[in-house]
Amino acid sequence: MTELLEAPVEASGTDDRATDAAPRRGGGWARWRVAARLARRQVVRAKGSSVLVVALIALPIAAMSAYSVYAMSSVGTPEEQATVELGAMQAWVAPVGVPDAGFWQAPTQPDWNGYPATENGGWEAPDGAPLEDPSGSLPGGTATIELTHGEATVETVGGTARLEAWGGPAWDRRFEGRFDLADGARVTAPGEAMVTEAALERLGIAIGGELTIEGADPSGTYTVVGTLDAATLPDSAAAVFLPDAALVAGEQRWYLPTLPLAWSDVAALNEDGIVAYSREVVLDPPTVTTVEAANAHQAWLNSIWMTLTVLAVAGVFAAYVAVMLAGAAFAVSARRQQRALAVAASVGARPRDLARTIALQGTTLGVIGGVLGVAGGIGVAAAVMGLTATGSATQYWGFHLPWPVLAGVFGFAVLVGTASALLPARTVTRSDTISALRGARRPQVPRANRPIWGSVLLVTGTLIALGSGLAAAALHTMPDMAPDSPLRAIPPFGIVIGPILVQIGVLISGGWLLWRTSRVLSRIDLAARIASRDAAANASRTVPAFAAIAATVFIGVFALGQSSMQTANTARTWFYQAPLGSLAIDVMPPGMDGVPTADAELAARAAVELAEGVGAAEAAVISRQQNAWFTANAQNGADAEFAMALLPDRYLLDPSVENSFSTMGQSPQNPLSVVDPQDLETALGTSLSPSDLAAYRDGAALVADPRYVADGSIEVAAWPVGDASEGRIPDNIWDPAKRPAEWGMPEVSEPLWTTDVEAVVVDLPLQPISVAISPATAARSGIVAQPESVIASFATPPETVEIDRLMEQAAIAGTADWVLAPRYESGPPSDAVWVIPLLAAVAVLVLGASAVALGLARFERRPDDATLTAVGGTRGLRRRIGFWQGLVIAGFGTIAGTAAGILPPIGFAIQSQTDLRVEDIPWWLLAGLAVGLPLAIAAVSWLVPPRHPDLTRRTAIT
Repeated sequence: MTELLEAPVEASGTDDRATDAAPRRGGGWARWRVAARLARRQVVRAKGSSVLVVALIALPIAAMSAYSVYAMSSVGTPEEQATVELGAMQAWVAPVGVPDAGFWQAPTQPDWNGYPATENGGWEAPDGAPLEDPSGSLPGGTATIELTHGEATVETVGGTARLEAWGGPAWDRRFEGRFDLADGARVTAPGEAMVTEAALERLGIAIGGELTIEGADPSGTYTVVGTLDAATLPDSAAAVFLPDAALVAGEQRWYLPTLPLAWSDVAALNEDGIVAYSREVVLDPPTVTTVEAANAHQAWLNSIWMTLTVLAVAGVFAAYVAVMLAGAAFAVSARRQQRALAVAASVGARPRDLARTIALQGTTLGVIGGVLGVAGGIGVAAAVMGLTATGSATQYWGFHLPWPVLAGVFGFAVLVGTASALLPARTVTRSDTISALRGARRPQVPRANRPIWGSVLLVTGTLIALGSGLAAAALHTMPDMAPDSPLRAIPPFGIVIGPILVQIGVLISGGWLLWRTSRVLSRIDLAARIASRDAAANASRTVPAFAAIAATVFIGVFALGQSSMQTANTARTWFYQAPLGSLAIDVMPPGMDGVPTADAELAARAAVELAEGVGAAEAAVISRQQNAWFTANAQNGADAEFAMALLPDRYLLDPSVENSFSTMGQSPQNPLSVVDPQDLETALGTSLSPSDLAAYRDGAALVADPRYVADGSIEVAAWPVGDASEGRIPDNIWDPAKRPAEWGMPEVSEPLWTTDVEAVVVDLPLQPISVAISPATAARSGIVAQPESVIASFATPPETVEIDRLMEQAAIAGTADWVLAPRYESGPPSDAVWVIPLLAAVAVLVLGASAVALGLARFERRPDDATLTAVGGTRGLRRRIGFWQGLVIAGFGTIAGTAAGILPPIGFAIQSQTDLRVEDIPWWLLAGLAVGLPLAIAAVSWLVPPRHPDLTRRTAIT
């Protein structure tokens, strides 16, 4: 403090401007050095608060650093991309475009390619075909290695499966980096092959065993001589490498071991419709390209900007919470330093010197927290990448340390530390030196303008949020407004910005709200009075703490309410492919022609066998009439009929009123399914009474959509299949008399016949079967149906491995006339997938913020605890004070955060009108969060025993 002692002594309360005008020895730098020295000594002296602030800064900085390393390690450098793509080769080429048609490609991303843009902004492929072999476009004598990438049908332990496959000498040493030898030897003869390590287990063989490929020529059997690692595959992926490119149907590429390709060479190849990936171009890409190719580079930049955007959003939230909590810690620390700072002021330190000392403490701790956070984040990223690595070189291209980003994160830490100390530093400048030397501390009194402005922001934010929701809903009724109108973009911003203003209003009015609360709580008991008055008297410590809690709860409630409504809407409109927990296997045509009846029956039998192969207990065949268009174009389709159940007129929609329709998940245009009585319960996934089954056998229709039923029956009508294919039948959606003329729809023709069928109603909406009749009933009505799907039920849910095997078997079982499409129905997504992690994250953050606030309160209350003990205060009283302190701080934060966080979901629900519904918000869960969490925190605060008071510093009163 030599420089301060050499400076003129200033009396407390002197005009700072007058003092600044007088010349001083030592200059500004000397005062900065003294302030920095005092700040450093205080940081070392107050180890507890320093560690707390460093932890508050380091934790979010570590998370941001870990994310930046993780994200950038997922983006390959040009050298890494070239190695994974080429190994040690110079380039690869592939004919994909039509020669002499203006074909172009992006320099480093050959998948971005096409033809010159047309007037409407798109492009059309010209007539012609690509070259079969690009060798003719290369210089004479150029060495090439052809590889084909696709799939091969392989015999495995569990049957037949389609595995990823490469055809050609992938084991060539010049492919190292893309394909690396893992074990065994390389292929040296036509009858040899290689596989990945995972494929050995899948095939049930060891090196030296035989690999059988279905459809391969001549024998299809190869000896496995070794294993290869493919850089693009994870270690768990099974793949095979066959000796000839012709053995695999798929993407063909010709690799160039020795010929480098410059960008001019690539452009020349593009003229022949050949796309190329060149090491030389990738490492030194051209700066001037076409607009279309530049878009490819922009797509890569977007991935980088996404990382920066996530860092920015996370940084703003982390900075807010850290500044609030660290600011509370600095407020306590600054009050503890009042006497020492008063001593400095008494020997010549100006108010700005004292503020600088406090601010530099924040800077110092920000530097320490930044260093520890960045280093810890790098370590966390390394651990996460090591634990989650799958072995694929494209998952993590390398361990990339983005030093510019990490430097920015470190600077952000310093900024957060400094900002945390600014408000306490400003408060220090208004302290009374003489009072501080005596040890007196005046309680903080809220200023009148803060409650006024806070109230204004509270009301304004609420009105903006709800008003924006109403405005957005009103815009939905204005079809003349353009979809891209800026007016449509304003309400969503208001729905989010309004609650943020509410948060700011709570923060500004926090001190006043605490004082008002203390007057209410003072009437409960002594502990509540002391705790609430302590919180109000130390608003600089309490308000930032509950503001941090409120921000955390705000985000959690916002996400919880919005996601709950979206999940509930998904569940309401979920189309069940089969009863929950069942398997549906659809019979589908491979092209534009329908599946013939004989082939459909064969496909249904194959589907039943597939289901039984994975342990299905029951399998039901669902038959329907073939699509009317297919039937009308069939050779004998002219005399066929198409029958359908008709939706009553009261459910038909008026196009002038409705701009969409709801089918309750079912298909109203073809609602008749033909199901054998013994398969009915399996098909519907429910149990039926003997009387219902008897009525179904006798000719009644089982109706899962009650809308079709009128007076206990449904109306069924039939039309010539030609009328059905041309749209001259009801669509069960729109009222035929009210369809607009501009739709160009033909008039509905008269049906061939109509009949009323007795209905047995079950409430099973949102599934494919809406109306079912028995085969006998269909035959009596002349309805011709054929198998369309198989529904299988299970005694116990099948394992994921079994479903995966079924998918593979279904892909192989198809023929040129039909294919099988299996789908396991697990129902809509569960809320628990995201609710539990979200609540856990919110609870951890709230507990952490509460622990910091309560720890600071206990630390600052030590003299008061000593006073309470000296006048007879019991340990139980101090426990109850801790309980009420936890309840006040955590309760204020959770209630304010919940009140603000629920506004955006309500606004978006108003905007959506029908899709998002306020009643879908889990209000009981929000109530538990707003009330239960503070009670739990208060209970923990009561359970933690207060520290034994230090009575040695009490002055005896005589």
